[in-house]
Amino acid sequence: MTKAPTAQPKARRDYAVGASLAVIHLGALGVFIPAFFSWQAVCVAVALYIITGFGITLGYHRLLTHRSLALWKPAEYAVALVGALALQGGPIEWVATHRAHHAHSDADGDPHDSHRGMPWAHVEWLYRSNKYRVPCDERRRWVPDLLKDPFYVFLDRNHVLAQVVLGLILLAIGGWSWVIWGIFARLVFTYHCTWLVNSASHAVGYQTFRTGDRSTNNWFVAIIAFGEGWHNNHHAFPFSARHGLRWFEFDPTFWMIRVLGWIRLARNVRIPTREMIRRLQVPPNQHRGFST
Repeated sequence: MTKAPTAQPKARRDYAVGASLAVIHLGALGVFIPAFFSWQAVCVAVALYIITGFGITLGYHRLLTHRSLALWKPAEYAVALVGALALQGGPIEWVATHRAHHAHSDADGDPHDSHRGMPWAHVEWLYRSNKYRVPCDERRRWVPDLLKDPFYVFLDRNHVLAQVVLGLILLAIGGWSWVIWGIFARLVFTYHCTWLVNSASHAVGYQTFRTGDRSTNNWFVAIIAFGEGWHNNHHAFPFSARHGLRWFEFDPTFWMIRVLGWIRLARNVRIPTREMIRRLQVPPNQHRGFST
């Protein structure tokens, strides 16, 4: 008896995402207009970049996607809300995509497979025809935990509204200068910091661990993305709250987790044992630099 061929997912092109990204990038060009410049606006943008950056790295990624730690529930919700203000999708969509990436890293099924090139892994996967983007009807497979929580369902549906509310607050306090810098410029910079984890940290850097994929440790991405650039470490130990596993691997997100632990907001912080590290580690004289 001949086995029926497995149905392939249908490729999806997302025009709305492409158009939205174009508008946000165009809005960010306002920083070159002198009338929109002020040091207050720059400070607002930097502060929001740091706050929402931790919302993604600590909240969406290490907490919600990998459950590398547990937070007091009101603190968990607050961090997730801050992550939503990075406008990278709601928590259910973001977590589903990232869990699919880990399940099929750099292979068929990976939404941003780096074998398709740096532009694809960086941003094209979001709006070009992509059969591996997780559709709404398959999210229950990837995020059953978040779908059981009414807060995350609500936030996933209303994350764009949260950004609009933030924009109106900035407009009321600081005018269009604060909106240009605190919304458009900040979003563009934060987007590319996150996207470089998918692109540069699957192409340029060194590999400390045997992971079977193209993930690399990239110091530059680690600096601008709060420790997320130690991506080979992360793919070796996805459960780990700590990505920078050596003394020189800069990991501010883990430092923040340590602070949360000291003030009793974080618990069950997971990190790999020495035996786990030894088992997967490439000998120091064989650490492989990787570049495409």
